[in-house]
Amino acid sequence: MTHHLSQEFAWPKHFLFGSATAAAQIEGAGHLYGKEDSIWDAFARKEGAIAGGEDLEVAVDHYHRYREDVQLMRELGLDSYRFSTSWARVIPGGREVNAQGLDFYSRLVDELLENGILPWLTLYHWDLPQALEEQGGWTNRETAYKFVEYAEVVYNKLGDRVQHWTTFNEPLCSSLIGYAAGEHAPGRQEPKSALAAVHHQHLAHGLAAQRLRELGAQELGITLNLTNAVPNDPSDPVDQEAARRIDALWNRMYLDPLLKGSYPEDLLEDVSDYGLAELIQPGDLETIHQPLNFLGVNHYHDDNVSGHPLPHDQPVAVVPTDSAKSSPFVGSEYVTFPARDLPRTAMGWEVNPQGLRVLLNRLHRDYETLPALYITENGAAYTDVVSEEGSIEDHERSEYVLDHLDEVAHAIEDGVDVRGYFVWSLLDNFEWAWGYNKRFGIIYVDYQTQERIIKNSGRAYASLIAANRTMA
Repeated sequence: MTHHLSQEFAWPKHFLFGSATAAAQIEGAGHLYGKEDSIWDAFARKEGAIAGGEDLEVAVDHYHRYREDVQLMRELGLDSYRFSTSWARVIPGGREVNAQGLDFYSRLVDELLENGILPWLTLYHWDLPQALEEQGGWTNRETAYKFVEYAEVVYNKLGDRVQHWTTFNEPLCSSLIGYAAGEHAPGRQEPKSALAAVHHQHLAHGLAAQRLRELGAQELGITLNLTNAVPNDPSDPVDQEAARRIDALWNRMYLDPLLKGSYPEDLLEDVSDYGLAELIQPGDLETIHQPLNFLGVNHYHDDNVSGHPLPHDQPVAVVPTDSAKSSPFVGSEYVTFPARDLPRTAMGWEVNPQGLRVLLNRLHRDYETLPALYITENGAAYTDVVSEEGSIEDHERSEYVLDHLDEVAHAIEDGVDVRGYFVWSLLDNFEWAWGYNKRFGIIYVDYQTQERIIKNSGRAYASLIAANRTMA
């Protein structure tokens, strides 16, 4: 294995090494113990929506196997576990509180604490109750207020034991990709609705942050998936303009309201035909611009962007959200994503670890009120094979994780306040529109038997964690 800075780096004393999952992707028990449809349950029933026609009904059965999974976390030596609560389990149908659902999360939190693992809770990882979607979903401003009620219910049950509260995971995906591209639940292709979803999720974040503070929450944040929009030819004004538009749509439409209290002017001009400005009511931006204790950064790859059509023989960078990126919001005749000569994951995503350092430094440079940063998702899908001895020799994933941790270490040396890293994901799981075809886990799951096997990447990660504790 390559020599890695991260394996010998003097990580800050309280730096957290963790792993992450999401409720819809792992829990199963899809319609048991009081849980009703989320938008993903409904979306999975649409023909062709999910690869292989698969669903979330069983997933990897974490609901029944959470104690086993926590023991695996302990074996890996994780400091923290980032998980989400399911709105459709806690308040099914958006109606009455489901005590069984809350009790499950209470048992999970107790199990984590008993094993010395810090719970890191996300309130929204895309599983809106389907009944609320049928009332307009995130296009309906009222959903923001429903979210506050949900947040309060979860806090009242778990706030005595959970310190870290994340309001939203990747609102870009649950707005643009769900409401404009139609590739994610609820599967709508309505540009105006997508921008309404963006704004109402921002509002929900601000309102919930206010209420959680009132209730006593100490550590509050949000997680964004962020990219580097790289002009294919940095000297070409057309490529520069395409990259600017993508940066506005994918990064600054989220960062600026949260950290500056305003939408970028160029973004508002780009989307002026789609009604974003008209959605902003007096006081909204002040509500959205809440003090944050941390910002979660999810990053898997950069985006190489051009404003020119691709030659017929030019390969395209395969990304799951091309239709969102080339949506009407972009506002130019061409936005393309030329492939670079870089390794690829099984998702077709370019592997360019240095991009993570660039991104972290950009945040540090551009945002004066930047809170502490945590890498809340970073990882890779590869084709895993179980050997005759029962092991998974996933060398590429090990290198991916350690290479990116090297860049986190460099960013800390640069002066960026990064305080933790959560590898995506703990377990192989339901990978949204790709069903069970893409494996990101550092723990292998046999979907037929639900057997778990720690992959070599998990062992490599555990070794790094153990070495860091020895040095400390």
